Amino acid sequence: MRESNLHIGIFGRRNTGKSSLINMITGQDISIVSDFPGTTTDPVKKSVEIFDIGPAILIDTAGIDDLGEIGIKKIQRSQEVIQRVDCAILLIAGNQFGDYEVRLIEQFKKQEVPYLIAHNKNDIDKIAAITKTAIKNHSNAEIIDFSTTNPADKNRMIDALKRIVPKTAFLKCSLIGDLVKPKDVILLITPIDSEAPEGRLILPQNQTIRDALDNHCITAIVKESELSDFLETGITPALVITDSSAFRAVAEKIPETIPLTSFSILFARLKGNFQAFAKGTPCISALEDGNSVLILESCTHQTSCDDIGRVKIPKLLEQFTGKKLNFSVVTGISKLPRNVSDFSLVIQCGGCMITRKQLLNRLNPFIEAGVPVTNYGMALAYLHGIFKRATEVFDKTTAI
Repeated sequence: MRESNLHIGIFGRRNTGKSSLINMITGQDISIVSDFPGTTTDPVKKSVEIFDIGPAILIDTAGIDDLGEIGIKKIQRSQEVIQRVDCAILLIAGNQFGDYEVRLIEQFKKQEVPYLIAHNKNDIDKIAAITKTAIKNHSNAEIIDFSTTNPADKNRMIDALKRIVPKTAFLKCSLIGDLVKPKDVILLITPIDSEAPEGRLILPQNQTIRDALDNHCITAIVKESELSDFLETGITPALVITDSSAFRAVAEKIPETIPLTSFSILFARLKGNFQAFAKGTPCISALEDGNSVLILESCTHQTSCDDIGRVKIPKLLEQFTGKKLNFSVVTGISKLPRNVSDFSLVIQCGGCMITRKQLLNRLNPFIEAGVPVTNYGMALAYLHGIFKRATEVFDKTTAI
């Protein structure tokens, strides 16, 4: 499942047919359907290819009117999903529209999530004029009346989805397109250590290779141990991109005249708030004894003694600052610490497995609270004394 694909959330009360809608769109019995309210517990994700929309992840959420202590937790999980979706469907049925739906609409607006309102089960009870009026008092969203039991309504729903999917979701931004020109030689340095997946490259490396090919570049790929051998060929690359973990060794061998950056910094520009990262990174030098540093990982992975976020960066930070720091790690994108202002620095991973919207929503609470933010690549460049060099290649470009 590619977490960087378009995310579509389906929200509503219990028994409005959210799971049935997932099944209708996918054409498969993916979500459990039951007449018993509250069948869906945690949000359920399903990857699907939607004609004229492309690859997407549909998220089936628990009812927003669930009851009891467990019900409250289900509702909280559903509300957290709003921060991670690109667009949403608010599902109602039986002409029920009230405070539950109004609160959801308010959250959609707050998170700038485009949405439509769909009245399900019109084979039993068509949407009433009074319901439409009540909706329009709170929302300008498109309203459709349909039934998940009517196969013809599938196309109507997909057509309505097309109208709310943000245009930015279809933009295929280039990682290096504005840094290179056709026929340039691009050198990629990809260490194979204990963190590397068995038999394959990590996603940022794969995407950079594809992006280089799409931009008609000549791509050379070596491990850091073969870097000297490549340089002895006399070929001068137009751009060198390294894994951040090898920054220092690579910088010592690559002449200053050759632009140098890292995969993680490329993703900082593609996915994150590049300006905020650039501003926050030098705050590393201001850390004091006892300060708290938060490491944000966007995906779950098996950790090792070479783990970049949990081992290498904390060790380098304390060596660089000479201070004793407190480190916390948050994995995944569902929750953040309650008091974001407790931290003196936030270090975000590259975010290759999540969408730009998800990453920005994750960082915004810290930025709004005035907490400096950086990412793995920028932090490592700064700790190795090559921050200016690793970022100056972007000085004449426009951040994505």
